[in-house]
Amino acid sequence: MTVEIRIPTALRSYTGSAARVSVGGETVEDALAELVDSFSELGRHLRDEQGKLRSFVNIYLNDEDIRTKQGEATALGDGDVLMIVPSIAGGNEAEAGSRS
Repeated sequence: MTVEIRIPTALRSYTGSAARVSVGGETVEDALAELVDSFSELGRHLRDEQGKLRSFVNIYLNDEDIRTKQGEATALGDGDVLMIVPSIAGGNEAEAGSRS
């Protein structure tokens, strides 16, 4: 079984500039483990010291957040697409005030 993982621009320097990586795995956790096995530097950007996905890392399976499914235990099918989407925060008080 092959799954495609789409890598966001901010993390492509850890995948040799690859925007897409094909991996195997029965679950999301398996696929992410294979990704990190291939690109070890990527691991610290996805997981914290306890091995949990970082709070600002969102994983989507075929456009659906895995948190609405079984999380990393979500089963994968051949041809599924996983997307890593880091949360983005920003803005400033001047911008926020101008919108009120």
